[in-house]
Amino acid sequence: MEIIFKKFLQMFGTVNGNIGADGPLNVTTDTGMTPEMKTFYKTELLQFAEPELLFERFGKKVPIPQHNGNSVEIRYMDPLPVTTTDLTEGVTPAGNLVTFHAINESLHQIGYWVGYSDKLQWETVDPVIAEITKAEGRQAGKSIDTLVRDVVSAGSNVLYAPNYAAGAYTENTARGTMDGTAMLTIDLLFQAAAILQGQDAPPIDGEYVAIVHPYVACDLKKSTAWQDLQRYVHPEKIYKGEIGSVGNIRVIENTRAKIVAGAGATISGSDKYSIYCTMVLGADAYAVSELEGAGLEHIVKPLGSGDDPLNQRGTIGWKAMRLAKRLIEQYMVRIETTSATMPKAAAN
Repeated sequence: MEIIFKKFLQMFGTVNGNIGADGPLNVTTDTGMTPEMKTFYKTELLQFAEPELLFERFGKKVPIPQHNGNSVEIRYMDPLPVTTTDLTEGVTPAGNLVTFHAINESLHQIGYWVGYSDKLQWETVDPVIAEITKAEGRQAGKSIDTLVRDVVSAGSNVLYAPNYAAGAYTENTARGTMDGTAMLTIDLLFQAAAILQGQDAPPIDGEYVAIVHPYVACDLKKSTAWQDLQRYVHPEKIYKGEIGSVGNIRVIENTRAKIVAGAGATISGSDKYSIYCTMVLGADAYAVSELEGAGLEHIVKPLGSGDDPLNQRGTIGWKAMRLAKRLIEQYMVRIETTSATMPKAAAN
């Protein structure tokens, strides 16, 4: 901790600009931050933000160059049909048309900031800016990923888990009839994968990806079928949060898998089951975009910035410019279930 604090003092200095043991120190009255300081804290922010970007990771990347506005045209084409027609020797066949779709969307700008006082900076043991930057990095990553998650989880390709009683399954066609037995099963994952394969959805690095909430993952891991079938094919390439593979699906648990509170069948009185959304994804199902150079911006205003005559206030914040858009509905499936681990859960 002493070494970390010394590094902090080297970068930010003291209020009166004293000379430290390692040489002259930057003072907080310096204009702005040095390039080295900016780089250090931007790296810190990104380091803690990037591990939280799970839904964004599997989207098709469509960056927007700087000075090109804040909207983007996302273009994609329909899959090409299979052809089995014989060619005639020496005769060039007629050409074919490709169907392109274009979607114009504007980026969303989100952000957050906190303030700190001169007394807080100099009286606390931990370097204030470094600690807040780490927390804001995690927050930024989760916020951006939730924005993407909300778009992806609103798709039209849905499987509702059936209720199970007395050895028999009862089909559900909507959330409102799903009771506590409508849990995620291996069979539902296989069914989702079959739907994707049947619609020629390309896999992601050779396999489909399922993102499940930890409460749903807990139900799944208790099942005999999961214990018998789950495996790791590429242990050196495991995603963060991956709990195993079944068939051609890699299963990842993450707290941002969407929860819809109180949307299921009645438990008792006014209490209703929460619905959990497991997304099973193929490649290029949706696009994500950011403005180059402003995808995630870290902003630190040291003590004395702006209207602060007595160097009493500083701020630390972030801004992000992001966009998510579903492209091909048949390349993703949403499995809706309840959870025995947590029948009632707040929306996320």
